[in-house]
Parts: sequence; C-alpha cells; structure tokens
Amino acid sequence: MISTGELKKGAAIELDGELWQILDFHHIKMGRGSAQVKIKLRNIRRGQTVERSFQAGDKWPRAHLEKRPIQFLYRDGEDFHFMELENYEQFSLSAEQLDDAVNYMVDGMQLDRTSYQGETIGVELPVTVDLPVAQTDPGFAGDTATGGRKPATLVTGLIVQVPLFINEGDILRIDTRTGEYQTRV
Repeated sequence: MISTGELKKGAAIELDGELWQILDFHHIKMGRGSAQVKIKLRNIRRGQTVERSFQAGDKWPRAHLEKRPIQFLYRDGEDFHFMELENYEQFSLSAEQLDDAVNYMVDGMQLDRTSYQGETIGVELPVTVDLPVAQTDPGFAGDTATGGRKPATLVTGLIVQVPLFINEGDILRIDTRTGEYQTRV
C-alpha cells in the first residue's frame, strides 16, 4: 500500500480498477479541516490525464511494474518487433501502444519492456538517444534572424530544432523526455 505521505513522481498505483502513474502532486493544508493532496495522474493503458484530490492519509495498492531488457528489431508498417534479451522470445507492439517512443527507436536499440501482471504496457527509453539527420536545409553564415536555429528531420521522422552548423548525415544526441537537441556526436 502507498499512502499520501509516500507519494513519488513516476510511481504506479491502482485506483478504481485502473492503473495510474503519478505525474505530480501537491499537499494542501486548509485553515480549517483536514489536509488534502491534489494529484495529477496519467492512465497508463489509455494515456488519459486527470487531476484529483484526496484526503491526507488515503492509501492505494501499489502497482508493481516489471521491467525487462529488450532489443528493438525492426518496424513493419504500424507494428514494431522486439526481442527479449534473456530468452530471445520475440513479440510485437503497435504504434498506438508505443505512443511517442516510435520517434526515438532505431533498429538494434536496447530498451526496457514495462509489463503489469504479464501484460505489456509499453517500453521505457533511455534518457538520450543518438539519431542521424536525414534531411535539413543548409545554414548560411550570418543567417541569425530566426535565432540561429533550423528544423532537421531525423531518420525516425522526428523533427527537431538544431543550430545552423548541423548538416545531413550528422549524428545528434536527443533528449527523449523533451524531444530536444542536446549535442552533435
């Protein structure tokens, strides 16, 4: 069980028969009455985000998510094929199940498979990934009227804003949490 005093960002709880991840929380103490906790939750299966208030001291069952190392093999239309590194078992997930992770995955990449009671919920990406630039316009010296940035399309289809000196074929380090350019590798 997890109580309001033990809340952490990223923790998973069971609430109303659904699996929720805690995105943010705030303890609120009113002048009169008991303290409350306002929690921002994301439904892990459906992606829905809600904000709810609870009384201080409320408890919920903690959801134990299992993480196992996997390797991304290839994409086949809307299906993404993976292999577990421990037993070489192969499985596939749809683009809908993977959500934004599809923008950062390249063949051969290692990730973590997140599952709950044997059901795969999704994959957990590393904090940064290195991706090659597939297409970008050339940057010209003195072309800083737009702040010295230009769009670049990476091999996965993700479009990021990069400095003017970035060229096609360069490998960029991208933060998977924000989708922003960090450095050229």
